[in-house]
Amino acid sequence: MRDNVKRDIAEIDSIGARRNEIEHCGTPSATPACGMTVRFIFQVLRAFPPQQVYAQTLLGFELASADPRVVGINFVQPEDSYMSMSEYDRQMKFLQFLKTKYPKVHLSLHAGELAPGIVPPDGLKFHIREAVEVAGAERIGHGVDVMYETDPHALLKEMAAKHVMVEINLTSNDGILGITGNHHPLASYRAAKVPVSLSTDDEGVSRSDLTNEYTRAAMEHSLTYIDLKNMARTGIEHCFLPGDTLWSGPDAWGKPVAACAAQQLGADKPTTKCAEFLKSSEKATQQWELERRFRTFEAGVQ
Repeated sequence: MRDNVKRDIAEIDSIGARRNEIEHCGTPSATPACGMTVRFIFQVLRAFPPQQVYAQTLLGFELASADPRVVGINFVQPEDSYMSMSEYDRQMKFLQFLKTKYPKVHLSLHAGELAPGIVPPDGLKFHIREAVEVAGAERIGHGVDVMYETDPHALLKEMAAKHVMVEINLTSNDGILGITGNHHPLASYRAAKVPVSLSTDDEGVSRSDLTNEYTRAAMEHSLTYIDLKNMARTGIEHCFLPGDTLWSGPDAWGKPVAACAAQQLGADKPTTKCAEFLKSSEKATQQWELERRFRTFEAGVQ
């Protein structure tokens, strides 16, 4: 296991070095991409035998504990495959157990990437709930079948209370599941005040990007600019960067912590007290940068 962790760290080093080479980072010709913060989530392949899934999961927890660039764990591969379905309960218990040994490692689990006709009806009733209640996921990817879960309204209420964020993947859910428009549970999540943010799922597979996802959200779900703006804020609020949030409470947009309250959000030169706070938190620093970009963008379109 230690050898595997070393190899994985070396691979991440290699990825970073290649990125710096391509973007000319650290040179006078560095591209804007060099200023982007990059972190990794370790993917476990869920459609394999339990011994292999457990070994990969344990490696992910070990790697995330050894390298701060790896901020969490996710389970991927088709959720409707035989092994994914038949082993789902056991896989959630793997995570439940390992979280007791590695409590600082974050979980963002693909759950509920299912629709009627893809799996038997009983297969739609428990995946999101077990991801939240058994594994302790902080974020859910997809969550498409939530209204088919046992007592879905209670589950939505629980997710809102726990601030479990759902990554909404409109293009992916259309291409893989055939779920679009009013058939998508985005409106149900928003009505229940469950935190939601837009995601591509996988740009390379979906042939999509975030611009397209925001466009679809506006055109297919009638979301306003403020809705989309708050979804972008939600994405950073629920990212796994270390440090305190910029906001005074969970998803309390527009109400920053006291240290940064007496000035314009995203100001180019924050006050000394606010600058000290931002310096102490990678998450708050990215949130402040997002507010600065909002201000710049809005000034350009008025």
